[in-house]
Amino acid sequence: MTSRDNGSSDGAVLLLQDANGETESWRQWWQGNVEEAKNQTLFALPMIVTNVSYYSIPLVSVMYAGHLGELELAGSTLANSWAVVTGIAFMIGLSGALETLCGQGYGAKMYRMLGIYLQASCIISLSFSVLISVLWLYTEPILVLLHQNSEIAETAGVYMKHLIPGIFAYGLLQNILRFLQTQSIVFPMLVCSVIPLGIHFGIAYALVYCTSLGFEGAALAASVSLWISVLMLGTYVLWAKRFEQTWTGFSFESFHHILSNLKLALPSAAMVCFEYWAFEILVLLAGLMSNAELSTSLIAICVNTEATSYMLSYGLAAAASTRVSNELGGGDQKRAKRAMGVSLQLSVSLAVVVVIGLAGGHNVWAGFFSDEADIISAFASMTPLLTVSILLDSIQGVISGVARGCGWQQMAVGINLAAFYLIGVPTACVLGYALKLQVKGLWIGLITGLACQTGALLLLTKYAKWGLVELLRSDIVEQPLLG
Repeated sequence: MTSRDNGSSDGAVLLLQDANGETESWRQWWQGNVEEAKNQTLFALPMIVTNVSYYSIPLVSVMYAGHLGELELAGSTLANSWAVVTGIAFMIGLSGALETLCGQGYGAKMYRMLGIYLQASCIISLSFSVLISVLWLYTEPILVLLHQNSEIAETAGVYMKHLIPGIFAYGLLQNILRFLQTQSIVFPMLVCSVIPLGIHFGIAYALVYCTSLGFEGAALAASVSLWISVLMLGTYVLWAKRFEQTWTGFSFESFHHILSNLKLALPSAAMVCFEYWAFEILVLLAGLMSNAELSTSLIAICVNTEATSYMLSYGLAAAASTRVSNELGGGDQKRAKRAMGVSLQLSVSLAVVVVIGLAGGHNVWAGFFSDEADIISAFASMTPLLTVSILLDSIQGVISGVARGCGWQQMAVGINLAAFYLIGVPTACVLGYALKLQVKGLWIGLITGLACQTGALLLLTKYAKWGLVELLRSDIVEQPLLG
């Protein structure tokens, strides 16, 4: 941004000086931040609805299955958790490479390459889907090996086999979403997530109650609805005129970018999985306590509360990733850092609203999960700790989005690994068991890990290099720039 001469004799307009020696007035600075906040909010709201809608598709199937009986509820719930831990989280992470490549590529006006990167990422996702499918086929013996109830494990295994087609769809879906997200095309995502969710209720009901599939129909319905989502979004990308430059058709050139894409995709997947797994480990640790039923229920409510809060801030994390990557692709580091600052302010503000609501309505919220007075009372005592973790999560979520936008996945995965598995989980074990703080000790351990993760990620934004990733630098030399 260039200097602005206020031209006033009384010097009423204060000036800010940036790192390049340029100046901008307070008015310009304020207007820039307000405009950025407005754009990010308009971007984030559809992203939140989209994320919640796709998250709800398998959840609705679990609800239909649960109404068939207690065993079906236990089996489908266990299967859904197993699917998230071993497949869904991994697919979300793999697509994170596109937040870097497509985001920066779009900012650098390398429009044709966005379609190439998308195809390479889809090939990677489909390949890993095959491996995940094999794992899911052996769900029952694996769960039995993990000391789960044999009947519940068998039921979960049946459910997982019918969910296998869905993991292929989910991987493709996440890639298409990132392709659209990095171009700030959010309304089609909103439409193509809400409509399949609405249709899913009918499909699930029909397969569960109107066919002989019954329990298996619930899982199959989720797979069908996810494929409907892929077909809707895929058709839109193939035929919409707005993608004439970013999607030029299928090309064998995408195979040349698979290995370079993997250098970002695998660390991105590890970033997501390390955090998901840490929360699941807390649930397992709670199940080993003397009052296992109360401890497991309580920690499960806390984990679900944290996940619900994160869904609200997810849209801002996506906005931060997109805005930062686009600006870095365009060579404007200053605007990229401003976008990050605005995202952080919005995310923390949203988290404060959630915290205030939780503080005043924790009993009502806990009542959605259980009618037991002792669980509701115990959750009330956990609320202060939850407020801290929610605030930390709102910060790290945005910074993680910035890390993906900047291409810092390899550094960020090391941070997540150390924060949760060298600090967070061991601290939780010591406080929960050795010091007998029970569930509170486990959650304090998680907060410790989150605090270390957040602090390290903030240091990363301060000291890491902001700019184009190396892959894009080479592609700029090799590829003609369009439009």
